[in-house]
Amino acid sequence: MEQLVVYCYPKCGTCRKAVKFLEENGVAFTYDDIVKDPPTAQELEAYIEKSGLPERRFFNTSGMKYRELGLKDRLADMSAQEMTQLLASDGMLIKRPLFVLGDTVIPGFKEAEWRRALELPEAK
Repeated sequence: MEQLVVYCYPKCGTCRKAVKFLEENGVAFTYDDIVKDPPTAQELEAYIEKSGLPERRFFNTSGMKYRELGLKDRLADMSAQEMTQLLASDGMLIKRPLFVLGDTVIPGFKEAEWRRALELPEAK
């Protein structure tokens, strides 16, 4: 079976919650620090394509960096390539945790989505 990779930021509460969920369910995974070791532009292009989601869904819209750069108003005028390059330039811009397992890529932690992707039973 392919290895699950989870890109997280150690100080992020949602990331900690996602890691706890994986550990409690006995799921083996690789933890990558999204700030120290962010995915490259090429990796992000592949992840975005596999997810079937638009590039803008990969932005951490509640992050300070996103607001500092005024991206809310700028993304509409950017090409897909420009957005991918921008995401790759700073891990703090990427929505986290980022779940990558084979062809399944999920930005953010939604327990039900992760359960389906991991073929875990529904929560009681």
